[in-house]
Amino acid sequence: MTQVSGGEQRRRRALVQEAVDIETRAWDTQDVDLLLDLFHPDMVWPFPPDPSAHDPLTWVWVNGRFDRDRWGADYRELFAAHQLVHNRRVTAGISLSPQFDAALAVVDVDTLWEHRATGARMHWKGRAGKGYSWCQERWLLVMHHGLLDY
Repeated sequence: MTQVSGGEQRRRRALVQEAVDIETRAWDTQDVDLLLDLFHPDMVWPFPPDPSAHDPLTWVWVNGRFDRDRWGADYRELFAAHQLVHNRRVTAGISLSPQFDAALAVVDVDTLWEHRATGARMHWKGRAGKGYSWCQERWLLVMHHGLLDY
């Protein structure tokens, strides 16, 4: 097993929070490339159909495995059609694997979008679990689940 010093452990934990903060900034600024740069090539993102759908058997796929072009087009479409009203995100906790090569960030999300043409609101609210893998001296998001009510 690879040994990781206490200082390196603290650095890796801080870098998980930095990845969460970068994602928040990407949503705040609607920076598609900044957002996409956080995703591991094997990223997957199943969605619960509503915040009370705790049973993963009910979750749905909007996109499959990460594809930069396809996901980028989807985010550009989202940002073109919607105005961000607010984006509040608080990290509830971070855990690291015993080997310090995997991490889970638990983030409480309250993001509100308003459709530019219709005024219809889309509210992302709940708790997310964000799984990260340590890749080439940085954390990359490999899976995101939620948003769920707890």
